[in-house]
Amino acid sequence: MAVVNVKSEIAGNVWKIQAKPGDRVEADGEIMILESMKMEIPVLSPRAGTIKEIRVSEGEAIGEGQLVAILDA
Repeated sequence: MAVVNVKSEIAGNVWKIQAKPGDRVEADGEIMILESMKMEIPVLSPRAGTIKEIRVSEGEAIGEGQLVAILDA
């Protein structure tokens, strides 16, 4: 299995985490939703795999390019 780092494409706040460690996600599956400038932006899985770790928490402010999750793909 390959380890895949999932990074935020934008700066914003973590509004809702949709997946937890151990959950299986498909390619382009929603992992979490960010809020930025009153818009909801999903963070999608780049590949199918299993969530190994979520590195942020709901309500946390994050930066562009920040590591938000790790997948086993």
